[in-house]
Amino acid sequence: MARRGLLVGTAATALTLGTVSFADAATGNDAPDRTATVRGTLPTGSPDYVYLPVEVPRGVREIAVSYTYEKTPVPAGTQGNALDIGIFDERGTELGGRGFRGWSGGARSGFFIRADEATPGYIAGPVRAGTWHIALGPYTVAPEGLPYEVTITLRFGPAGSTPKPVYPPERAKGRGRAWYRGDCHLHSVHSDGRRTPAEIAAAARAAGLDFINSSEHNTYSAHGAWDGLWGDDLLVLTGEEVTTRNGHVIALGTDPGTFVDWRYRARDNRFGHHAKAVRRAGGLVVPAHPHATCIGCHWKFGFGEADAVEVWNGAYTPEDEVALAEWDNSLVAAVRSSKPWVPAMGNSDAHREPDRVGLPQTVVLADDLSRGAITAGIRAGRSYIAESSAVTLSFGASGGRGQHAGIGERLRVDGDDTPVTVRLEVTGAPGCTAHFVTDQGTLFTAALPESGAGTVQWRTTPAYAAYVRAEVRHPATVPGLPGALAALTNPVFLEG
Repeated sequence: MARRGLLVGTAATALTLGTVSFADAATGNDAPDRTATVRGTLPTGSPDYVYLPVEVPRGVREIAVSYTYEKTPVPAGTQGNALDIGIFDERGTELGGRGFRGWSGGARSGFFIRADEATPGYIAGPVRAGTWHIALGPYTVAPEGLPYEVTITLRFGPAGSTPKPVYPPERAKGRGRAWYRGDCHLHSVHSDGRRTPAEIAAAARAAGLDFINSSEHNTYSAHGAWDGLWGDDLLVLTGEEVTTRNGHVIALGTDPGTFVDWRYRARDNRFGHHAKAVRRAGGLVVPAHPHATCIGCHWKFGFGEADAVEVWNGAYTPEDEVALAEWDNSLVAAVRSSKPWVPAMGNSDAHREPDRVGLPQTVVLADDLSRGAITAGIRAGRSYIAESSAVTLSFGASGGRGQHAGIGERLRVDGDDTPVTVRLEVTGAPGCTAHFVTDQGTLFTAALPESGAGTVQWRTTPAYAAYVRAEVRHPATVPGLPGALAALTNPVFLEG
């Protein structure tokens, strides 16, 4: 059966094609497979999401979908065709609803779902009768349009049983109150990565990490894929990289099985609703690579709902330098308005070799190695970012009558002119330079010993510096530009 994809309805950000029906299909365990192919062309200016309804009769044990589309040649500087895909079941396509059954973006040309198994990125479970919706996402469309072909195959027979997912525990053995290293932005074969969960777990241990966060693009299918991979030495958190058309955000440490919707733009004024859903599920809202230049990656929702922000993503680049500068501006604004500040964190965003898991890593002071303690430490800003487990920092300020404050804390002394001593201890940073950055900018710089281990001190007052944070940088490789970061701390705030 083949048919054209007719457009029968529109909405602000979605469009629905004509329904594919298998009404004449024989049912039962011995019924033959039934296949239908839909062809069409999406024009330039298509909505972000195009739904293809499929009427699924009773007795289906598996639905399989494959698709192709033409990558029309375009002139330099013009966007070509890119088409994402996913699916919603008979429970519907409502935003944040229960109908989500999987998403693979542009990483796969096909998928299947049945009760006992599904393609990575998709959720195993019964194929119930009703109207399912294949979701097409025209990420970019060439001026000539986007010709596509979608093939749906239904296979009949006993449904089988769905195994109960085994999710990671919320606690690992840990070392009590200590500094724990983690990478909270990672991709496996469950989205557009190439590593299996087992390979990620092995890479995390090799990088000296204590915790990781499962963060696939727009799906939670990997949450149940870590059985046997955690342990006393490795805490596995579950989350999602919510990949919208106006930027990406990490849902960090949500309850296993939590679906966070992504089908909105900043102009839709829906992000706050979904951010609150992340927090209700026990997670943190962390805008990712906010100044990345890929289409749809630049963060446009603002930071009012952010619990932290990813200022360092993978190997250090000028995009990270811009994100760091914007974050520093937000610290100044928080001081000026006496409003809460947003902590910084860093993650690898590793997808495949040669991406390094744990470059960089966020080092968190937490009461124990548990989901609640780690997310509390990140939210409070009791953390620093390091390029590897070889780099360790100790940073704080003291003054007045023996008062002391560490990373993410406030030092309160008797007056604005009270002397304050800022101290940084570093190991694992040979050839690097320490920088103390305040609301006025970088006010103190000192070269570290050739060994990469040393202590740097600086005296200031609350009147001179509303906060102090530390950067450890490699030598500059481009004249006039700062060297790449080896480490970065969240600030210590000074109050007189």
